[in-house]
Amino acid sequence: MKVKTDFLIIGSGVAGLTFALKVADHGSVTIVTKKGVMDTNTAQAQGGIASVFGKLDSFDLHIRDTLVAGDGLCNREVVEIVVRNGPERIRELIDMGVRFNLAEIQRDKDEELNLDLGREGGHSQKRIIHAEDMTGRELERVLVDHVKRHPNIKLYENHIAIDLITFSTRLKRGQITTTHEDFCCGAYVLDRDTNQVKTFAAEITLLATGGSGKVYLYTSNPDIAAGDGIAMAYRAGATVANLEFVQFHPTCLYHPDAKNFLISEAVRGEGATLIDSAGNAFMEKYDPLKDLACRDVVARAIDHELKKSGHDSVFLDISNKDSEFVKKRFPNLYKQCLSFGIDMTREPIPVVPAAHYMCGGVVTDIFGRTDIKKLYAVGETACTGLHGANRLASNSLIEALVYAHKASKQAVVEMNTSDFKPTPELFLWDEVGTSDSDELIMVSHNWDEIRRFMWNYVGIVRSNKRLERAWRRIEIIQKEIQDYYWNFKVTPDLIELRNLAMVAELIVRCAMHRKESRGLHYNIEYPHRDDKRWQKDTVVRRPFLG
Repeated sequence: MKVKTDFLIIGSGVAGLTFALKVADHGSVTIVTKKGVMDTNTAQAQGGIASVFGKLDSFDLHIRDTLVAGDGLCNREVVEIVVRNGPERIRELIDMGVRFNLAEIQRDKDEELNLDLGREGGHSQKRIIHAEDMTGRELERVLVDHVKRHPNIKLYENHIAIDLITFSTRLKRGQITTTHEDFCCGAYVLDRDTNQVKTFAAEITLLATGGSGKVYLYTSNPDIAAGDGIAMAYRAGATVANLEFVQFHPTCLYHPDAKNFLISEAVRGEGATLIDSAGNAFMEKYDPLKDLACRDVVARAIDHELKKSGHDSVFLDISNKDSEFVKKRFPNLYKQCLSFGIDMTREPIPVVPAAHYMCGGVVTDIFGRTDIKKLYAVGETACTGLHGANRLASNSLIEALVYAHKASKQAVVEMNTSDFKPTPELFLWDEVGTSDSDELIMVSHNWDEIRRFMWNYVGIVRSNKRLERAWRRIEIIQKEIQDYYWNFKVTPDLIELRNLAMVAELIVRCAMHRKESRGLHYNIEYPHRDDKRWQKDTVVRRPFLG
């Protein structure tokens, strides 16, 4: 089956949906999403969106905070673009119907919107705009509603992308031709309901597939976060960068029945304190900002405390605050914690770090363009230069909004240029010589092994020996997957395993390359930052296959 469209969007988070709505009046739009439209990283976002609205705040302060968090690797031009365009994107969301929390006390009449502004780690001012403690879900609710009502947008749920199609790889499966004028033509996509592989031909393709948290054993991400966009782009020949910078969120709920449940950084922003099992606060030993230090500092501090004590978790305590305030400010967190027998208004919450956000990704310019023509990347899939070595809290959603806006404008312009190359006729997916798998244990075993060795060897604290062990294992697993992949029919689990292994390999490769400690990458054998040799991006390109 073939599907032809002007704009193909892979992923249905805030980046993909925003792009879709902005290009929909200029051509046909197709959104492919691997599960339900609301099953995204965006929908899991609790804290909010960082943008300048407060009277004491300024663009310069937000820019400075972002640069400090990024530990010397942010692209200042990109930081300024995102920060200065943030308020306009927030107003646009409000006009669309997003319901952000308003301040209870009416502010001065000259202060627009009267938004309730929170504060999170690394921010010098209150600038976190939120919808209670479920900001991402509110964004998704409104954007999905607009998408479903737009006549030019078609949504394919339960469809998982397999690979991008480029001009040089558009022939039958397994064949490769080379060209110096390569460009993206669409993607092969598996319909999970029918097990049919469909050929999606597109004039412009956008990767908005979210993060890679499932490469680690413990993560705050939903199950869909397998690094699909990064893996597909790299296999197609796109440049990726900075994949050693994996952000571990300091505070995920530690409970045997809890899965991927994040305790928002906004809780610390409202005055919660991290304590050990004896009730002692410990963050003052690690940073002058204490509990409002940046995430990399807090995650390493917790990791150190756990290794020192041998305990399973530390605790986050907000019981000193008025109980009604806590219930009103964090209604979802309060309800979820209570379901696990924890009353956060009266007792501390057991927490541990977990893989949360990929700061690296597919390299793009300031318009979201990759180095493959007609292929764009936005959101967590992309490496724009905003985050550098460590993302400032709540900068992800504003980046997605600003870059989706910029990419949409550029994509429309690109489609209407005189030298734009239309997508040629594409072949259908070729399954000749394949059969149904009779060894699914290979998939499940390798999936589990990757996630475990990535957590143990390529986690919050790394060493050369740990990285070498991880590299030896990923080489073996990659060969097994490659041999298996071309002999059996694709399944969702096999597709995700292939992508997971590819991203794991790239993370390990980047981490082995960087011989210093900076931001989210900490190697005990190179404990200091080295600007003279390493104040640069870690850039990885696939070897030429011609």
